[in-house]
Amino acid sequence: MPVFPTAARQALGDTQLRRNLAHATQTIRDKRARVVAEVEDWEELRLAGAGVKEAALRDLATHLETLEASLTRAGATVHWARDADEACAIVAAVAKRHGADEVVKVKSMATQEIGLNEALEAEGIAAWETDLAELIVQLGEDLPSHILVPAIHRNRAEVREIFRRRMAAVGRPAPDDLTDEPAVLAGAAREHLREKFLRAKVGVSGANFAVADTGTLVVVESEGNGRMCLTLPDVLVSVVGIEKVVATWSDLDPMLRLLPRSSTGERMNPYTSTWSGVTPGDGPQEVHVVLLDNGRTNALADEVGRQALRCIRCSACLNVCPVYERVGGHAYGSVYPGPIGAILNPLLRGVSDEQTASLPYASSLCGACFEVCPVRIDIPSVLVDQRAAVVDSHRGDRVPKPEAVAMKAAAWTFSSAKRLARAEQASGLAGRVLGRFSRTSLPGGRTAAGRLPGPGAAWTGARDLPAPPEESFRAWWDRTDGGQK
Repeated sequence: MPVFPTAARQALGDTQLRRNLAHATQTIRDKRARVVAEVEDWEELRLAGAGVKEAALRDLATHLETLEASLTRAGATVHWARDADEACAIVAAVAKRHGADEVVKVKSMATQEIGLNEALEAEGIAAWETDLAELIVQLGEDLPSHILVPAIHRNRAEVREIFRRRMAAVGRPAPDDLTDEPAVLAGAAREHLREKFLRAKVGVSGANFAVADTGTLVVVESEGNGRMCLTLPDVLVSVVGIEKVVATWSDLDPMLRLLPRSSTGERMNPYTSTWSGVTPGDGPQEVHVVLLDNGRTNALADEVGRQALRCIRCSACLNVCPVYERVGGHAYGSVYPGPIGAILNPLLRGVSDEQTASLPYASSLCGACFEVCPVRIDIPSVLVDQRAAVVDSHRGDRVPKPEAVAMKAAAWTFSSAKRLARAEQASGLAGRVLGRFSRTSLPGGRTAAGRLPGPGAAWTGARDLPAPPEESFRAWWDRTDGGQK
Protein backbone atom coordinates (compact mmCIF):
# COMPACT_ATOMS: atom_id res chain seq x y z
CA MET A 1 0.00 0.00 0.00
CA PRO A 2 1.20 3.55 -0.68
CA VAL A 3 1.70 6.02 2.14
CA PHE A 4 -1.45 7.70 3.38
CA PRO A 5 -1.01 11.08 1.59
CA THR A 6 -0.64 9.31 -1.77
CA ALA A 7 -3.58 6.95 -1.19
CA ALA A 8 -5.74 9.79 0.13
CA ARG A 9 -5.03 11.95 -2.90
CA GLN A 10 -6.20 9.13 -5.17
CA ALA A 11 -9.35 8.57 -3.09
CA LEU A 12 -10.25 12.26 -3.18
CA GLY A 13 -10.49 12.03 -6.95
CA ASP A 14 -13.25 9.39 -6.73
CA THR A 15 -16.47 11.42 -6.58
CA GLN A 16 -18.70 8.32 -6.34
CA LEU A 17 -16.73 7.12 -3.33
CA ARG A 18 -17.11 10.48 -1.62
CA ARG A 19 -20.87 10.53 -2.23
CA ASN A 20 -21.25 6.99 -0.86
CA LEU A 21 -19.20 7.80 2.25
CA ALA A 22 -20.92 11.10 2.97
CA HIS A 23 -24.39 9.53 2.76
CA ALA A 24 -23.51 6.46 4.85
CA THR A 25 -21.60 8.19 7.62
CA GLN A 26 -24.26 10.89 7.97
CA THR A 27 -26.98 8.23 8.29
CA ILE A 28 -25.06 6.31 10.97
CA ARG A 29 -24.19 9.51 12.87
CA ASP A 30 -27.83 10.57 13.00
CA LYS A 31 -29.00 7.15 14.23
CA ARG A 32 -26.34 7.08 16.92
CA ALA A 33 -27.13 10.60 18.11
CA ARG A 34 -30.81 9.75 18.57
CA VAL A 35 -30.30 6.64 20.70
CA VAL A 36 -27.47 8.15 22.74
CA ALA A 37 -29.68 11.15 23.58
CA GLU A 38 -32.12 8.74 25.22
CA VAL A 39 -29.57 7.79 27.90
CA GLU A 40 -29.48 10.42 30.62
CA ASP A 41 -26.29 9.09 32.20
CA TRP A 42 -24.39 8.52 28.96
CA GLU A 43 -21.18 10.09 30.25
CA GLU A 44 -21.31 7.98 33.41
CA LEU A 45 -21.82 4.93 31.20
CA ARG A 46 -18.76 5.88 29.13
CA LEU A 47 -16.72 6.16 32.32
CA ALA A 48 -17.95 2.76 33.45
CA GLY A 49 -17.03 1.16 30.12
CA ALA A 50 -13.60 2.75 30.14
CA GLY A 51 -13.11 1.54 33.71
CA VAL A 52 -14.00 -2.04 32.85
CA LYS A 53 -11.55 -2.20 29.97
CA GLU A 54 -8.79 -0.35 31.80
CA ALA A 55 -9.05 -2.64 34.83
CA ALA A 56 -8.84 -5.69 32.58
CA LEU A 57 -5.76 -4.35 30.80
CA ARG A 58 -3.95 -3.51 34.04
CA ASP A 59 -4.07 -7.14 35.15
CA LEU A 60 -4.28 -8.74 31.73
CA ALA A 61 -1.98 -11.70 32.42
CA THR A 62 -4.06 -12.84 35.38
CA HIS A 63 -7.34 -12.50 33.51
CA LEU A 64 -6.01 -14.42 30.50
CA GLU A 65 -4.87 -17.29 32.70
CA THR A 66 -8.29 -17.33 34.35
CA LEU A 67 -9.96 -17.33 30.94
CA GLU A 68 -7.83 -20.26 29.78
CA ALA A 69 -8.65 -22.29 32.90
CA SER A 70 -12.38 -21.54 32.59
CA LEU A 71 -12.50 -22.47 28.91
CA THR A 72 -10.54 -25.66 29.50
CA ARG A 73 -12.93 -26.73 32.26
CA ALA A 74 -15.81 -26.18 29.85
CA GLY A 75 -14.26 -28.51 27.27
CA ALA A 76 -12.59 -26.03 24.92
CA THR A 77 -9.02 -26.27 23.68
CA VAL A 78 -7.06 -23.06 24.16
CA HIS A 79 -4.16 -22.09 21.88
CA TRP A 80 -1.78 -19.16 22.24
CA ALA A 81 -0.58 -17.40 19.09
CA ARG A 82 2.25 -14.90 19.21
CA ASP A 83 1.72 -13.65 15.67
CA ALA A 84 -0.34 -14.03 12.52
CA ASP A 85 1.59 -17.01 11.19
CA GLU A 86 1.04 -19.04 14.35
CA ALA A 87 -2.67 -18.19 14.48
CA CYS A 88 -3.26 -19.09 10.83
CA ALA A 89 -1.34 -22.35 11.20
CA ILE A 90 -3.51 -23.38 14.16
CA VAL A 91 -6.77 -22.74 12.30
CA ALA A 92 -5.52 -24.51 9.17
CA ALA A 93 -4.39 -27.54 11.18
CA VAL A 94 -7.80 -27.90 12.83
CA ALA A 95 -9.62 -27.66 9.49
CA LYS A 96 -7.30 -30.16 7.78
CA ARG A 97 -7.58 -32.61 10.66
CA HIS A 98 -11.32 -32.77 10.01
CA GLY A 99 -10.92 -33.04 6.24
CA ALA A 100 -12.58 -29.66 5.65
CA ASP A 101 -11.96 -27.93 2.34
CA GLU A 102 -14.06 -24.92 3.34
CA VAL A 103 -15.00 -22.96 6.48
CA VAL A 104 -17.75 -20.44 7.18
CA LYS A 105 -16.85 -17.29 9.09
CA VAL A 106 -18.71 -14.83 11.22
CA LYS A 107 -17.16 -11.39 10.79
CA SER A 108 -13.93 -11.07 12.72
CA MET A 109 -11.52 -8.16 12.50
CA ALA A 110 -8.80 -10.35 14.02
CA THR A 111 -8.95 -12.92 11.21
CA GLN A 112 -8.75 -10.12 8.65
CA GLU A 113 -5.83 -8.63 10.56
CA ILE A 114 -3.84 -11.87 10.32
CA GLY A 115 -4.80 -12.63 6.70
CA LEU A 116 -6.52 -15.90 7.60
CA ASN A 117 -8.50 -16.21 4.35
CA GLU A 118 -5.35 -16.01 2.26
CA ALA A 119 -3.50 -18.44 4.54
CA LEU A 120 -6.33 -20.99 4.33
CA GLU A 121 -6.52 -20.60 0.55
CA ALA A 122 -2.83 -21.48 0.34
CA GLU A 123 -3.70 -24.72 2.16
CA GLY A 124 -6.55 -25.52 -0.25
CA ILE A 125 -9.29 -24.41 2.15
CA ALA A 126 -11.93 -21.87 1.07
CA ALA A 127 -13.05 -19.37 3.73
CA TRP A 128 -16.54 -17.96 3.14
CA GLU A 129 -17.52 -14.66 4.69
CA THR A 130 -21.13 -14.72 5.89
CA ASP A 131 -21.70 -11.14 7.01
CA LEU A 132 -23.54 -9.38 4.16
CA ALA A 133 -21.06 -6.54 3.84
CA GLU A 134 -18.09 -8.91 4.10
CA LEU A 135 -19.68 -11.10 1.42
CA ILE A 136 -19.93 -8.06 -0.87
CA VAL A 137 -16.27 -7.28 -0.28
CA GLN A 138 -15.20 -10.88 -0.85
CA LEU A 139 -17.23 -11.39 -4.02
CA GLY A 140 -16.03 -8.06 -5.36
CA GLU A 141 -12.40 -9.10 -4.72
CA ASP A 142 -12.16 -5.91 -2.73
CA LEU A 143 -10.86 -4.80 0.67
CA PRO A 144 -12.96 -3.73 3.66
CA SER A 145 -13.11 0.03 4.18
CA HIS A 146 -14.96 0.35 7.49
CA ILE A 147 -14.88 -1.49 10.82
CA LEU A 148 -18.64 -1.94 11.07
CA VAL A 149 -19.77 -1.61 7.43
CA PRO A 150 -16.89 -3.02 5.35
CA ALA A 151 -18.69 -2.28 2.07
CA ILE A 152 -19.61 1.30 2.96
CA HIS A 153 -17.82 2.49 -0.18
CA ARG A 154 -20.29 0.58 -2.40
CA ASN A 155 -23.80 1.68 -3.34
CA ARG A 156 -26.63 -0.77 -3.99
CA ALA A 157 -26.31 -0.61 -7.76
CA GLU A 158 -22.69 -1.69 -7.46
CA VAL A 159 -23.68 -4.50 -5.07
CA ARG A 160 -26.24 -5.81 -7.56
CA GLU A 161 -23.61 -6.02 -10.29
CA ILE A 162 -21.19 -7.81 -7.97
CA PHE A 163 -23.83 -10.41 -7.07
CA ARG A 164 -24.83 -10.97 -10.71
CA ARG A 165 -21.23 -11.27 -11.85
CA ARG A 166 -19.66 -13.34 -9.08
CA MET A 167 -22.16 -15.44 -7.10
CA ALA A 168 -22.48 -18.26 -9.64
CA ALA A 169 -18.73 -18.89 -9.63
CA VAL A 170 -18.64 -19.73 -5.91
CA GLY A 171 -22.06 -21.19 -5.16
CA ARG A 172 -25.75 -20.50 -5.69
CA PRO A 173 -26.13 -17.89 -8.45
CA ALA A 174 -28.02 -14.65 -8.07
CA PRO A 175 -31.63 -14.68 -9.34
CA ASP A 176 -32.11 -13.61 -12.94
CA ASP A 177 -34.54 -10.89 -11.86
CA LEU A 178 -32.21 -9.46 -9.19
CA THR A 179 -32.85 -5.76 -8.52
CA ASP A 180 -30.96 -3.26 -6.42
CA GLU A 181 -33.63 -3.10 -3.69
CA PRO A 182 -31.92 -3.75 -0.34
CA ALA A 183 -34.43 -6.44 0.69
CA VAL A 184 -33.96 -8.25 -2.63
CA LEU A 185 -30.16 -8.10 -2.37
CA ALA A 186 -30.30 -9.41 1.21
CA GLY A 187 -32.58 -12.23 0.07
CA ALA A 188 -30.13 -13.26 -2.64
CA ALA A 189 -27.30 -13.29 -0.12
CA ARG A 190 -29.41 -15.34 2.31
CA GLU A 191 -30.11 -18.05 -0.27
CA HIS A 192 -26.49 -18.07 -1.40
CA LEU A 193 -25.15 -18.45 2.13
CA ARG A 194 -27.71 -20.96 3.38
CA GLU A 195 -26.11 -23.75 1.33
CA LYS A 196 -22.73 -22.99 2.84
CA PHE A 197 -24.07 -22.94 6.41
CA LEU A 198 -25.75 -26.33 6.03
CA ARG A 199 -22.74 -28.17 4.62
CA ALA A 200 -19.88 -26.58 6.57
CA LYS A 201 -17.99 -28.81 9.01
CA VAL A 202 -15.91 -26.00 10.51
CA GLY A 203 -16.90 -22.52 11.60
CA VAL A 204 -14.51 -19.67 12.39
CA SER A 205 -15.48 -16.74 14.58
CA GLY A 206 -14.06 -13.85 16.48
CA ALA A 207 -15.42 -12.47 19.73
CA ASN A 208 -16.50 -9.04 20.88
CA PHE A 209 -15.75 -9.94 24.50
CA ALA A 210 -14.28 -12.84 26.48
CA VAL A 211 -15.38 -13.19 30.12
CA ALA A 212 -12.52 -14.56 32.20
CA ASP A 213 -14.27 -15.97 35.26
CA THR A 214 -16.91 -17.94 33.32
CA GLY A 215 -14.92 -18.73 30.17
CA THR A 216 -17.65 -17.14 28.03
CA LEU A 217 -17.12 -15.75 24.54
CA VAL A 218 -19.58 -13.17 23.23
CA VAL A 219 -20.50 -12.19 19.67
CA VAL A 220 -23.02 -9.46 18.88
CA GLU A 221 -24.41 -9.04 15.37
CA SER A 222 -27.45 -7.94 13.43
CA GLU A 223 -28.04 -10.51 10.69
CA GLY A 224 -28.20 -13.94 12.32
CA ASN A 225 -25.24 -15.24 10.33
CA GLY A 226 -23.22 -15.32 13.53
CA ARG A 227 -25.76 -17.55 15.22
CA MET A 228 -25.61 -19.93 12.22
CA CYS A 229 -21.80 -20.06 12.24
CA LEU A 230 -21.66 -20.62 15.99
CA THR A 231 -24.21 -23.42 16.19
CA LEU A 232 -24.38 -25.45 12.94
CA PRO A 233 -20.79 -26.64 12.27
CA ASP A 234 -19.38 -29.61 14.19
CA VAL A 235 -16.16 -27.70 14.93
CA LEU A 236 -15.79 -24.07 15.99
CA VAL A 237 -12.53 -22.12 16.05
CA SER A 238 -12.59 -18.66 17.63
CA VAL A 239 -9.70 -16.26 17.03
CA VAL A 240 -9.73 -13.72 19.86
CA GLY A 241 -7.39 -10.80 20.48
CA ILE A 242 -6.06 -10.90 24.03
CA GLU A 243 -7.40 -7.39 24.67
CA LYS A 244 -11.02 -8.62 24.36
CA VAL A 245 -11.01 -10.08 27.88
CA VAL A 246 -13.10 -8.63 30.71
CA ALA A 247 -12.93 -9.92 34.25
CA THR A 248 -16.50 -10.86 35.18
CA TRP A 249 -19.93 -11.42 33.72
CA SER A 250 -21.21 -8.23 35.33
CA ASP A 251 -18.55 -6.29 33.41
CA LEU A 252 -20.52 -7.02 30.25
CA ASP A 253 -23.36 -4.80 31.46
CA PRO A 254 -21.93 -1.39 30.42
CA MET A 255 -20.26 -2.86 27.34
CA LEU A 256 -23.49 -4.30 25.93
CA ARG A 257 -25.22 -0.98 26.47
CA LEU A 258 -22.44 1.09 24.91
CA LEU A 259 -21.61 -1.01 21.87
CA PRO A 260 -24.94 -1.18 19.98
CA ARG A 261 -25.71 2.50 20.46
CA SER A 262 -22.24 3.55 19.35
CA SER A 263 -21.99 1.19 16.39
CA THR A 264 -25.32 0.53 14.65
CA GLY A 265 -27.40 3.15 16.44
CA GLU A 266 -29.53 0.47 18.11
CA ARG A 267 -30.60 0.08 21.72
CA MET A 268 -29.69 -3.59 21.61
CA ASN A 269 -28.14 -5.90 19.06
CA PRO A 270 -30.65 -8.25 17.42
CA TYR A 271 -28.38 -11.23 18.13
CA THR A 272 -26.19 -11.62 21.20
CA SER A 273 -24.56 -15.07 21.26
CA THR A 274 -22.59 -16.46 24.18
CA TRP A 275 -20.89 -19.84 24.49
CA SER A 276 -18.54 -21.59 26.90
CA GLY A 277 -16.79 -24.70 25.65
CA VAL A 278 -18.74 -27.80 24.60
CA THR A 279 -22.28 -28.91 25.49
CA PRO A 280 -22.95 -32.56 24.54
CA GLY A 281 -25.59 -32.82 21.84
CA ASP A 282 -25.95 -29.05 21.43
CA GLY A 283 -23.89 -27.00 19.00
CA PRO A 284 -20.26 -27.65 18.02
CA GLN A 285 -18.77 -30.70 19.69
CA GLU A 286 -15.21 -29.45 19.34
CA VAL A 287 -14.31 -25.90 20.29
CA HIS A 288 -10.94 -24.22 19.88
CA VAL A 289 -10.03 -20.73 21.11
CA VAL A 290 -6.93 -19.02 19.69
CA LEU A 291 -5.75 -16.19 21.94
CA LEU A 292 -3.92 -13.79 19.64
CA ASP A 293 -1.12 -11.37 20.54
CA ASN A 294 0.22 -10.10 17.18
CA GLY A 295 1.65 -6.88 18.63
CA ARG A 296 -0.86 -6.33 21.42
CA THR A 297 1.72 -6.74 24.17
CA ASN A 298 3.80 -4.07 22.42
CA ALA A 299 0.82 -1.72 22.58
CA LEU A 300 0.21 -2.69 26.21
CA ALA A 301 3.76 -1.61 27.08
CA ASP A 302 3.16 1.89 25.69
CA GLU A 303 1.99 4.04 28.61
CA VAL A 304 0.17 6.51 26.38
CA GLY A 305 -0.93 4.22 23.58
CA ARG A 306 -2.17 1.27 25.66
CA GLN A 307 -5.59 2.90 25.95
CA ALA A 308 -6.14 2.00 22.28
CA LEU A 309 -6.60 -1.60 23.46
CA ARG A 310 -9.84 -0.53 25.14
CA CYS A 311 -11.37 -0.26 21.66
CA ILE A 312 -14.58 -2.27 21.25
CA ARG A 313 -14.62 -1.83 17.43
CA CYS A 314 -17.80 0.26 17.36
CA SER A 315 -16.55 2.52 14.51
CA ALA A 316 -18.06 5.69 16.02
CA CYS A 317 -14.76 7.51 15.54
CA LEU A 318 -14.77 6.74 11.80
CA ASN A 319 -18.27 8.10 11.33
CA VAL A 320 -17.41 11.54 12.77
CA CYS A 321 -13.91 11.88 11.32
CA PRO A 322 -13.70 14.54 8.56
CA VAL A 323 -10.63 12.84 7.12
CA TYR A 324 -12.19 9.37 6.92
CA GLU A 325 -15.43 10.75 5.44
CA ARG A 326 -13.52 12.17 2.49
CA VAL A 327 -10.97 9.45 1.74
CA GLY A 328 -12.56 6.22 3.02
CA GLY A 329 -10.90 3.22 4.59
CA HIS A 330 -8.68 1.92 1.80
CA ALA A 331 -6.36 4.90 2.10
CA TYR A 332 -5.26 3.66 5.54
CA GLY A 333 -3.90 0.42 4.07
CA SER A 334 -5.18 -1.73 6.91
CA VAL A 335 -8.21 -3.60 8.19
CA TYR A 336 -8.32 -0.93 10.93
CA PRO A 337 -9.02 2.42 9.22
CA GLY A 338 -10.00 5.83 10.52
CA PRO A 339 -8.82 7.48 13.74
CA ILE A 340 -8.53 4.22 15.71
CA GLY A 341 -6.57 2.66 12.87
CA ALA A 342 -4.25 5.66 12.74
CA ILE A 343 -3.09 4.80 16.27
CA LEU A 344 -3.71 1.05 16.51
CA ASN A 345 -1.70 0.06 13.44
CA PRO A 346 1.49 1.87 14.54
CA LEU A 347 1.09 0.50 18.07
CA LEU A 348 0.71 -3.09 16.84
CA ARG A 349 3.24 -2.98 14.01
CA GLY A 350 5.65 -0.22 14.96
CA VAL A 351 6.56 2.76 12.80
CA SER A 352 9.52 1.29 10.97
CA ASP A 353 7.81 1.13 7.58
CA GLU A 354 6.84 4.28 5.72
CA GLN A 355 3.17 3.41 5.21
CA THR A 356 2.44 2.77 8.89
CA ALA A 357 4.50 5.78 9.93
CA SER A 358 2.27 8.01 7.78
CA LEU A 359 -0.94 7.07 9.63
CA PRO A 360 -0.55 9.21 12.80
CA TYR A 361 -0.59 12.25 10.50
CA ALA A 362 -3.93 11.22 8.93
CA SER A 363 -5.87 13.47 11.28
CA SER A 364 -6.83 17.08 11.81
CA LEU A 365 -6.71 16.56 15.61
CA CYS A 366 -10.20 18.05 15.85
CA GLY A 367 -11.05 15.78 18.80
CA ALA A 368 -14.43 14.58 17.52
CA CYS A 369 -13.24 10.97 17.81
CA PHE A 370 -12.69 11.28 21.56
CA GLU A 371 -16.07 12.90 22.07
CA VAL A 372 -17.91 9.90 20.60
CA CYS A 373 -15.66 7.07 21.79
CA PRO A 374 -17.76 4.90 24.15
CA VAL A 375 -14.69 3.88 26.16
CA ARG A 376 -13.07 7.33 26.16
CA ILE A 377 -9.91 6.60 24.18
CA ASP A 378 -8.07 9.91 23.90
CA ILE A 379 -7.19 9.35 20.25
CA PRO A 380 -5.80 12.88 19.61
CA SER A 381 -3.29 12.53 22.47
CA VAL A 382 -2.16 9.12 21.21
CA LEU A 383 -1.84 10.51 17.68
CA VAL A 384 0.49 13.25 18.89
CA ASP A 385 2.50 10.71 20.89
CA GLN A 386 2.79 8.42 17.86
CA ARG A 387 3.95 11.34 15.73
CA ALA A 388 6.74 11.82 18.24
CA ALA A 389 7.56 8.12 17.92
CA VAL A 390 7.80 8.51 14.14
CA VAL A 391 10.21 11.44 14.54
CA ASP A 392 12.28 9.52 17.10
CA SER A 393 12.54 6.54 14.74
CA HIS A 394 14.38 8.73 12.21
CA ARG A 395 16.91 10.33 14.55
CA GLY A 396 19.62 7.91 13.49
CA ASP A 397 19.03 8.20 9.74
CA ARG A 398 22.19 8.57 7.68
CA VAL A 399 20.37 11.07 5.46
CA PRO A 400 18.21 13.25 7.73
CA LYS A 401 14.81 14.48 6.60
CA PRO A 402 14.45 18.17 5.63
CA GLU A 403 12.35 18.83 8.74
CA ALA A 404 15.09 17.38 10.96
CA VAL A 405 17.70 19.56 9.23
CA ALA A 406 15.51 22.63 9.76
CA MET A 407 15.05 21.84 13.45
CA LYS A 408 18.78 21.30 13.97
CA ALA A 409 19.51 24.59 12.22
CA ALA A 410 16.98 26.34 14.44
CA ALA A 411 18.49 24.79 17.59
CA TRP A 412 21.99 25.86 16.51
CA THR A 413 20.76 29.41 15.86
CA PHE A 414 18.79 29.78 19.10
CA SER A 415 21.64 28.44 21.23
CA SER A 416 23.73 31.58 20.65
CA ALA A 417 22.65 35.18 21.25
CA LYS A 418 24.99 36.42 18.52
CA ARG A 419 23.72 33.92 15.96
CA LEU A 420 20.12 34.74 16.89
CA ALA A 421 20.77 38.48 16.47
CA ARG A 422 22.24 37.91 13.02
CA ALA A 423 19.28 35.70 12.09
CA GLU A 424 16.89 38.45 13.21
CA GLN A 425 18.72 40.97 11.05
CA ALA A 426 18.54 38.65 8.05
CA SER A 427 14.87 38.01 8.77
CA GLY A 428 14.15 41.73 8.83
CA LEU A 429 15.91 42.21 5.51
CA ALA A 430 13.93 39.32 4.03
CA GLY A 431 10.75 40.85 5.41
CA ARG A 432 11.40 44.15 3.70
CA VAL A 433 12.14 42.45 0.37
CA LEU A 434 9.25 39.98 0.50
CA GLY A 435 6.87 42.61 1.76
CA ARG A 436 7.28 44.59 -1.46
CA PHE A 437 6.30 41.58 -3.58
CA SER A 438 3.46 40.27 -1.39
CA ARG A 439 1.58 43.55 -0.76
CA THR A 440 -1.85 43.60 -2.31
CA SER A 441 -4.80 45.95 -2.33
CA LEU A 442 -6.35 44.24 0.69
CA PRO A 443 -8.06 46.64 3.14
CA GLY A 444 -5.88 48.03 5.85
CA GLY A 445 -2.64 47.46 3.99
CA ARG A 446 -2.62 43.73 4.88
CA THR A 447 -0.32 41.39 2.99
CA ALA A 448 -1.30 38.11 1.38
CA ALA A 449 0.14 34.90 2.77
CA GLY A 450 3.13 33.67 0.80
CA ARG A 451 3.95 30.24 -0.59
CA LEU A 452 7.38 28.73 -0.86
CA PRO A 453 8.49 27.34 -4.22
CA GLY A 454 9.81 23.83 -4.82
CA PRO A 455 9.95 21.40 -1.87
CA GLY A 456 8.64 24.08 0.48
CA ALA A 457 5.31 24.14 -1.36
CA ALA A 458 4.23 20.97 0.45
CA TRP A 459 4.49 22.83 3.75
CA THR A 460 2.94 26.14 2.73
CA GLY A 461 0.24 24.60 0.55
CA ALA A 462 -1.95 24.19 3.64
CA ARG A 463 -0.41 26.85 5.91
CA ASP A 464 -0.14 30.63 5.81
CA LEU A 465 3.39 31.99 5.51
CA PRO A 466 3.29 35.75 6.16
CA ALA A 467 6.35 37.77 5.35
CA PRO A 468 8.76 38.11 8.33
CA PRO A 469 8.44 41.39 10.27
CA GLU A 470 10.79 44.07 9.05
CA GLU A 471 11.88 44.80 12.64
CA SER A 472 12.49 42.21 15.36
CA PHE A 473 11.19 42.60 18.90
CA ARG A 474 14.75 43.03 20.17
CA ALA A 475 15.44 45.81 17.66
CA TRP A 476 12.16 47.52 18.56
CA TRP A 477 13.00 47.23 22.28
CA ASP A 478 16.42 48.83 21.77
CA ARG A 479 15.04 51.54 19.52
CA THR A 480 12.22 52.54 21.88
CA ASP A 481 14.18 52.07 25.12
CA GLY A 482 11.91 49.33 26.27
CA GLY A 483 8.79 50.88 24.81
CA GLN A 484 9.27 54.23 26.59
CA LYS A 485 9.85 56.30 23.44
